[in-house]
Amino acid sequence: MIEMVVHGITLDPVSQMPIVVLRGKDNEELMLPIWIGIFEADSIARELQKVEPPRPMTYELLKKVITEMGGRVEKVVINDLRDSTYYAEIYIQQGNNLLVLDSRPSDAINLALRFEAPIFVEEHVLEKSKVPKPEGEEEREDEEKRKLREWLENLRPEDFEKGLS
Repeated sequence: MIEMVVHGITLDPVSQMPIVVLRGKDNEELMLPIWIGIFEADSIARELQKVEPPRPMTYELLKKVITEMGGRVEKVVINDLRDSTYYAEIYIQQGNNLLVLDSRPSDAINLALRFEAPIFVEEHVLEKSKVPKPEGEEEREDEEKRKLREWLENLRPEDFEKGLS
């Protein structure tokens, strides 16, 4: 497993769908963009900006319930990619019990941020997320990969806020 951090939230320039961008904690060249819903993106953006809602929203409520029941999110793991859909697990420690819950990555990331828990991605997920090179198109694919990497690397904090507030 590779530990990742939330690099930020941005919008896909084509579909205008939100993307949470994860970056390797110890290897900044590793990046994993995951397309997510607008409400989940807004919650991640609020938490990254440390904006407290006047009333508990869904993830604040979940944090309160888990905490009041004596639990803590220990980590989240993005553990699979099937049919262009990412899967995650939330690891909750409650006393001597370890609960492992199936989750969407956006929900797992939201809770990880609120509990300051690490986010991991299975290596095979990073491998599966790479687009295979069609034969004879390696140069074009390399150029497209370079452009995407430059776009992701050059995101500024103000880019993460566009359209999410």
